[in-house]
Amino acid sequence: MSAEQQIKDTVDANSVVLFMKGTKTMPQCGFSSRVAGVLNFMGVEYMDVNVLADEAVRQGIKDFSDWPTIPQLYVKGEFVGGCDIITEMTLSGELDQLFETSGVTYDKEAAEKIREANA
Repeated sequence: MSAEQQIKDTVDANSVVLFMKGTKTMPQCGFSSRVAGVLNFMGVEYMDVNVLADEAVRQGIKDFSDWPTIPQLYVKGEFVGGCDIITEMTLSGELDQLFETSGVTYDKEAAEKIREANA
């Protein structure tokens, strides 16, 4: 199976997917750590894909999304963004709205705590 097909299958089969360096329990870069930390703190169930484990997937995800950096977050099959976009969306409440409209379960109180801590 090609890397592109593997990526497409993963994105299609999971409500929330984070392509990252490392894993959700052991991120291996600061940007991946930030996004995984937000998702973990908000109690979002998501599939983590360690791009460091497979060079074809590491390059393939950049081609798949036409986005040059990692991490990359997908919700319900749609590319949402990387670290800066997810951070902005978290602080503005847009990520909450996306999760709500997509039917993704998350801890609203935790999301509020993130915003309070960064106000």
